Amino acid sequence: MKVLHLISGGDTGGAKTHIISLMRQLNKLIDAKVICFIEDTFYQEAVGAGINIEVFQQKKRTDMSVISRLITEINREGYDIIHCHGARANFIAMFLKYRIKKPMITTIHSDYKLDFKDNFYKRIVYTPINSIALKRFDYYIAISDTFKKMLVDRGFKEEKIFTVYNGIDLESKIHYIGKEDFLNRYDINGEDKIIVGIIARIDLVKDHETFIKAAYKVLQNREDIIFLIAGTGNDEKRIKSLVKEMDIENHVYFLGFVDDQYSFFNAIDINVLTSISESFPYVILEGSRLKKMTISTNVGGISRLIKDGYNGYLIDVGDSDALAEKLDYLMENKDMIKTMGENLLNSVEKNFSSRNMAEEHCKIYDKIIQHRR
Repeated sequence: MKVLHLISGGDTGGAKTHIISLMRQLNKLIDAKVICFIEDTFYQEAVGAGINIEVFQQKKRTDMSVISRLITEINREGYDIIHCHGARANFIAMFLKYRIKKPMITTIHSDYKLDFKDNFYKRIVYTPINSIALKRFDYYIAISDTFKKMLVDRGFKEEKIFTVYNGIDLESKIHYIGKEDFLNRYDINGEDKIIVGIIARIDLVKDHETFIKAAYKVLQNREDIIFLIAGTGNDEKRIKSLVKEMDIENHVYFLGFVDDQYSFFNAIDINVLTSISESFPYVILEGSRLKKMTISTNVGGISRLIKDGYNGYLIDVGDSDALAEKLDYLMENKDMIKTMGENLLNSVEKNFSSRNMAEEHCKIYDKIIQHRR
């Protein structure tokens, strides 16, 4: 079986981790290759991971010269399935589909109607284009059952949608610097303090405002806690202003983009995610490798992993009071932080390895090929 994966190449965060984790394991089971359209850190990390990847460089998004190159590649190599990831790849696939006779599948990594929520131009232009492109695919992989339901509710055929939860590579070695060295990088004194962190792009869908409001409430009664925010984004200026207005700048630190995420996870005690929409985020899986318990909004498929009170806590979207209450409780019961972190890693090892994820993909590919035959 030969499968060609198409992805932008400018991807960061969960999409990047997903592809690299998946391809590492897929290549042990089938013949799989990635083609991306931007040469960036994604390409470099994929090469470093030993993944079969090539760049078909686009001068800009509307550069369709890659179509003929892809047709030549697909026909020459005899791929059985074309598998896309993300808006750019979906757009290209829309033009590619009727010029090749191969089944095409795309993974729904996020709510595509919210992908460009913070950028007016992209929201007006790219969201409708991606919505149209998605309708052209033969099959879909949803990252969670809730995302499958979302697609069905929007008119996609249920029998064409598969569900595969994200998995993480538990075999590869992770690299990180010591906690003190990481904090010194940002001139932060974390001595005798519990460190709460959130690592996500700073845009509306990640709802950092709830994180900040909870931090404010906790800091009214204690100062033995600090909050780290890793990431950048369109909502950054507003969130920084909010921190300043609340006069908690001495306890909330903006780190900017952090490219060594495991150093971040190693430095924090509690991992937080306040998103209003997620599929099955890698920030929880990555944090679990260093036994970091998570407090997350109950969105997407997160409840499949986080069991409230066992390996973390779930809160409602926008509920800063609940987040503050959980943090206050953990500050008074610090042994629970370690215990739940250990439990989280155990849960991931049992159910959410990248090996399991790759095997599920192979089953789907096989079903598609058998159906076509």
